[in-house]
Amino acid sequence: MKFPRRSGILLHPTSLPGPYGIGDLGNAAFAFVDWLAAAGQSYWQVLPLSPTGYGDSPYQGLSAFAGNPLLISPDKLIEEGFLSAADLHDVPEFPRERVDFGWLIPWKLGLLQRAYDNFQAHATGEQRAEFETFTAANASWLEDAALFLALKEAHNRSAWYEWEAPIRFRETQAIAEAKRALADEIARQKYLQWQFYEQWLAVKKYANGCGIGIIGDIPIYVARDCCDVWAHPELFALDENLNPIVVSGVPPDYFSEEGQFWGHPLYRWDVMEAQGFAWWIERFQNAFTLGDVARIDHFRAFYNYWEVPAEAKTARGGRWRDGVGETLFEAVTLALGDVRVIAEDLGDFDAESRAGLDALMKRFGFPGMKILQFAFGGTAEAAFLPHNYTCEWVVYTGTHDNDTAIGWWASASEAERKFTQKYLHTDGSDIAWDLMRAAWSSVANTAMTTAQDVLRLGNEARMNLPGTSGPPNWCWRMQADALNEELGGQLKEMTSIYGRLDA
Repeated sequence: MKFPRRSGILLHPTSLPGPYGIGDLGNAAFAFVDWLAAAGQSYWQVLPLSPTGYGDSPYQGLSAFAGNPLLISPDKLIEEGFLSAADLHDVPEFPRERVDFGWLIPWKLGLLQRAYDNFQAHATGEQRAEFETFTAANASWLEDAALFLALKEAHNRSAWYEWEAPIRFRETQAIAEAKRALADEIARQKYLQWQFYEQWLAVKKYANGCGIGIIGDIPIYVARDCCDVWAHPELFALDENLNPIVVSGVPPDYFSEEGQFWGHPLYRWDVMEAQGFAWWIERFQNAFTLGDVARIDHFRAFYNYWEVPAEAKTARGGRWRDGVGETLFEAVTLALGDVRVIAEDLGDFDAESRAGLDALMKRFGFPGMKILQFAFGGTAEAAFLPHNYTCEWVVYTGTHDNDTAIGWWASASEAERKFTQKYLHTDGSDIAWDLMRAAWSSVANTAMTTAQDVLRLGNEARMNLPGTSGPPNWCWRMQADALNEELGGQLKEMTSIYGRLDA
């Protein structure tokens, strides 16, 4: 079975504790794996691990394949000899409860520059060989990504579509000149990717050895300011000037009268199919290198998607278009085998779209998602209530886009509170763990919660508020020793009671 009866925790690595201003892939990551194993959990779910751009959102990554250098652990760089203990004697007094990206980024990039300089000057023959092996094995995406990131630094981090025309259009002579002029910076970017992959895969190997699977995250769309759009413009709906023709969004609904105008460039599925879906196959292959399961954000767009003219001011003027459907996943499974995917299938559907999406998910054995915070606003027939599930689903107390359980409870309507109290037979004084118990006791094969809900934290610990940009989004960090032995024991007991322990 792809998804036996198991449970796990959602925590992005940036939220791990530590002294360097942001969670990283050092000791705290291994300690979190130890806690998960001791608590009887089977999954660690993360958000996209891509390098981030404006707004620091992992869902607006600069590459579909590259990793975020901000996650590289300084302590692990010391172990490898790329930094010395003296390099960390002047660590600023960063806040421990949040990531201050504006303060962190210049310091961390300066530290990583020092590590690269030391690698260039003092690396052993074995280290150089390992670096060369990595660059050769990942050349299909790394060459473009390293050049793109180097060019971005050279252009003061401006978007690629604002660069001079010869580079923007990837003219052969301009690209050759850029590679010569930026050779050292390109090598630095490759070094950072090598270190990210080395450190993350070491964490993954350790987690797998402890019985913990990694659930990664694939945003269905990529940002316009993304290496992949610059490097492969033929795969996206762009005009002759490389401007988007149509972009992503969702139509008006009871949440938004104008719909949501996301603005990602849309795919040219016919071109992708003519290429045998090579880009997607490589993307999935990369996802299953970095993780064991892939959650796909906005999965419904594979069935049908909302297409908005790029010049529109809102999403209201869009239209539904048929997605690529089974064709893509037949190619993916033919190339990679029976992949483990969680389909984020949330949103409003008409009956035909819901039936079509369900058929697509069933065809490939991809479970959808149920969010308990959405369950209690209606009637006993509500689709998100546990008694209406079948075992194929993945149930969450909430996700990175929801408030924490306690934050949700504080803002819930009186009617929602009353129904919740009756349904869960609770007074609401421990609502986070009440929702966790409802998830764990449900028939859904997979039950997930957030670290914030395990810790019973309020709105101050919310990870993201959709429709907004910048702090405090993506900034929350967990305090050291917050996930203690007592909490782990309580979670393990609940996991055992409801039959989710890995035998």
